[in-house]
Amino acid sequence: MSLRVPLSAVRSFEAAARRRSFKDAAAELNLTASAVSHAIRKMEASLGVTLFERQGQGVVPTAAGEALLEHVSRAFDELHRGLDLVAARGPQLLRLHCAPSLAAQWLTPRLARFLAAHPGFEVRLAAGMDYARFVGDEFDADLVYGPPRGEGLVTVPLCTETVTPLCDPARAARIRTPDDLLDQVLIQSDNKQVRWPLWFARNGLPAPRPLGVRFDRSFLAIAAAADGLGVALESTLLAEREIASGRLVAPLRGIAQDITYVGHHLVYPATTRRRAPLRVFAHWLAQEMNLVLPEDLA
Repeated sequence: MSLRVPLSAVRSFEAAARRRSFKDAAAELNLTASAVSHAIRKMEASLGVTLFERQGQGVVPTAAGEALLEHVSRAFDELHRGLDLVAARGPQLLRLHCAPSLAAQWLTPRLARFLAAHPGFEVRLAAGMDYARFVGDEFDADLVYGPPRGEGLVTVPLCTETVTPLCDPARAARIRTPDDLLDQVLIQSDNKQVRWPLWFARNGLPAPRPLGVRFDRSFLAIAAAADGLGVALESTLLAEREIASGRLVAPLRGIAQDITYVGHHLVYPATTRRRAPLRVFAHWLAQEMNLVLPEDLA
C-alpha cells in the first residue's frame, strides 16, 4: 500500500527537523509557521506516528522522526544531484556572499580567470560583514572573516595568512627595526582579529596610543597605506596586488616577528554540498589556495 504524502509536506518535515523549528522552516520555505505545522500534522496522520515533540521554543524529532529524516535527507540530496546534473547542460549560476576585503582584494581580481576556466558560469557576488543566513536559498556559499556561526553548516578553513606592517617604499626606507614604528603614523583597522597592540606585544614593545587614521575595512587601510598615509598592519594575502606592484612593501619582514593565522573560511549548508556550482567553485578555490577539501566535496 502506498502512502499519499505530498512532496510539499515532506519538504516541510525535512526543513523543520533540520532546523528544529517550525518558524525557521517556514522562513526557509517562504511559508507561514501554521502552514508548516498543518502540513506536518497531516503527514503524521497519514503515517500514524508522531514526528516531533515540543522542546522549549522549538521542536525535536521523535525517534520515528529521526529515522525518517535520515532517509528523507538522502533522498533530497539525490534529487538535488539529479537536478544539478540536468541543469549543468545550461548556464550555471554561482551565488556567493563574501567578506568585503577578501571580495575586493582577492576574489574579484580572480573572477575573470575563474569564468574563463568555466564557460557558461555566471557569478552573483554580495559583500558584507554580516554572515549569510542561507534562508530562502539565496546563496550557495559564504567566504567569511572570523569564526563561522550557524548550525548545519560545513566550514572549510582557507589558507594561513601572514600579518605584517605594510607601507609605501619611501616610508619603508625609514623603518629598519620595530622601534622605528613608534615614530610613524599607524593606520588602525577596527574590524580585525589581529591589531597593533598584539603585534607590538609579540615583538616585546608597548603599543603606542592610537593616533592618525582609522578604517573599518582592511581594503581601505591597504589603499591608505599605498597612498602614503602611514603604516598598515595587514594580511599579505589581501595586499598581494599592491605588494606585487611595488606600491606596498613589508619593511620588517624577516626582522620582526609576524603573526600568522587563519582568518577566512568557506562556509556552506551541508544540504547544498552536491550542487554543481558550489562543487566547481570549491575545487577552484582549493587550487588557488592549496586547500584540502572535505570528503563531501572532494
